[in-house]
Amino acid sequence: KHLVGVEEYVRTEKAKLGKLSVAERNTLIAFGVTVTLWIVPGIVAIIAGTESSTYETVSGRLDEGIVAILGASLLFLLPTKWEDREFTLRWSDAAKIDWGTVVLFGTGIIFGSLLESSGLAETLGNGASDRLGLTSVFAITVFAVILAIVVSETTSNTASAAVVVPIIIPIAMAADVNPFVPALAATFAASFGFMLPVSTPQNAVVYGSGTVPITTMIRTGASFDVIGAILIVIFLPVMASMVGLV
Repeated sequence: KHLVGVEEYVRTEKAKLGKLSVAERNTLIAFGVTVTLWIVPGIVAIIAGTESSTYETVSGRLDEGIVAILGASLLFLLPTKWEDREFTLRWSDAAKIDWGTVVLFGTGIIFGSLLESSGLAETLGNGASDRLGLTSVFAITVFAVILAIVVSETTSNTASAAVVVPIIIPIAMAADVNPFVPALAATFAASFGFMLPVSTPQNAVVYGSGTVPITTMIRTGASFDVIGAILIVIFLPVMASMVGLV
């Protein structure tokens, strides 16, 4: 369906933008270099294989964190007006970044990684399971959802799923029940995490704006967590049965 006036509006707005400035071109260069270096290890893996020494060398040198720092550093090095020694990004500009939010989210990622690498998450999960005496699919599913939501409050959804799912599967198998539904429930619940700024980048951005107090975020996030947990526990087994997964 053709919308009258849309093309003209787009042309007008595009004309207002004008040509790319030097700073904008430099930003595109830094972005392009960063993305390229991020995907180089994957390309090398496809060509040479993940077991090759070339891949190990490249992936070791081009760590995602190192590449990100390199890309950000380029903004301090690419000039916009060399004769005046002006660069794309100055420290006075960088100082305006909400570093508190960045550090807050970073510590959340570190904490989540330590939960997995130290084995604390597995110990807590197995200990709670033993004390609760979980023996049914429903009970294990409820436990999986609660555990995944709690872990997701401290780290990303990917890390939460990586921590919780390997805990839930052995618990279900030990109880002689199909681990599919509990594991899938944990995967869905790992995408929750509405209570704390460290749960997701979106939460961190909202909290960093200063307009949402931490008490409001916790209170509202807890409501969403509870509602989401109930929906998963009720509807996931039904949906799995309807599509023949269990």
